[in-house]
Amino acid sequence: MLLAIPKNEFQQRQERFIESLNENKCESAVLFAVTDIFYLTGFHFHPTERPIGLFVDPQHKFHLFLPELEREHAEEYSVIDFVHSYKEYPGTTHPMESLKELLLEYQFENKTVGYDSIGYGSSMGYRGSSIDQLINVKAFVSLKGMIEEMRFVKSDNEIELIKESCRWGNLAHRLLQKYTKAGLSEIEITSKASMEATMAMIETLGQDYKPHGSTAFAIFRGQIGPESAFPHAVTQNIILSKGDTLVTGAAASVFGYTSELERVMFVDEYTKEQERYFNHMYEAQEVAFSAIKPGIPYSAVEEEVQKYFKENGLTELTRHHTGHNIGLLGHEAPFFDLGDHTEIKPGMVVTVEPGIYVQGLGGFRHSDTVLVTENGIEMLTYYPRDLASLIC
Repeated sequence: MLLAIPKNEFQQRQERFIESLNENKCESAVLFAVTDIFYLTGFHFHPTERPIGLFVDPQHKFHLFLPELEREHAEEYSVIDFVHSYKEYPGTTHPMESLKELLLEYQFENKTVGYDSIGYGSSMGYRGSSIDQLINVKAFVSLKGMIEEMRFVKSDNEIELIKESCRWGNLAHRLLQKYTKAGLSEIEITSKASMEATMAMIETLGQDYKPHGSTAFAIFRGQIGPESAFPHAVTQNIILSKGDTLVTGAAASVFGYTSELERVMFVDEYTKEQERYFNHMYEAQEVAFSAIKPGIPYSAVEEEVQKYFKENGLTELTRHHTGHNIGLLGHEAPFFDLGDHTEIKPGMVVTVEPGIYVQGLGGFRHSDTVLVTENGIEMLTYYPRDLASLIC
């Protein structure tokens, strides 16, 4: 059972990154994006006010730059050539001054330097210099989006981790449906289902399981009854009532990789109006499934879904695009959107989730995680989608 990306795959990613640097005529690079650093090195961390970065020197060696409190963590878990730490406690030297010394030592001056962000950024009170204020270079070249594009097509190992995520999301959702009853609170139901699924997950997978994200969970996210008409509602601890429309979500992180399973369900019963919108949502998702093929742009899938909505007079009830890539992040580019003409390729993993939102009645959205194959798609999530199976 695969529960982590092997070391040799991280090394292959680093080699691909160097190739991309050469294509962009960069001699070195400085990166600050958390997800991209994890993708290249396997080092998972929580960015705070303490700067953490990855830099690649002109000799193409990979260096992690981080606070002393992260040193042992990085040395044990990352695939890296060098780990450099700075002593920020107790101390008065700003971390970016320490980074400056390293960039000078490893000959970044007067070189062409690629970057994803011109400086470290954090919402947790960080203040400090950008890298263009630290060193004199020949030129700075933006690499923004470059590693994200490397992540578009998933490897066989990545796909296996996403499939494992789908399995535990499926269990969490099964328990959510089992415990959903009128008169119970949202938090009571989701906490019980999520905890039970998580316990089964860690007992089954054992000590080798590392989430690097959320363990198994199933939620309503506040999308209960009329509140489900808000596509991104928030938990409000609503008490469920008979006839409520529910929009759910379930997943689990496996070594940082996640999936997306969402369903429309009803508490005990449903009306003809609820059934009508459910059926339209179901058919719109079928349209999207049929449209996804390698070699066409993402926008072509959205065009087909929009065509279905228009023919059925539903356009005004839609609020978002049909889906997006998924992997290390819950939402990744490209997107099934009219303006996104990225080519669909085998190995991409996407969500398919056209939604209909009726104020006062509820939201109607299934989401499934799907692998693009040479001929079409392979469904990775497998929870029932039909109405009869989704009555609580």
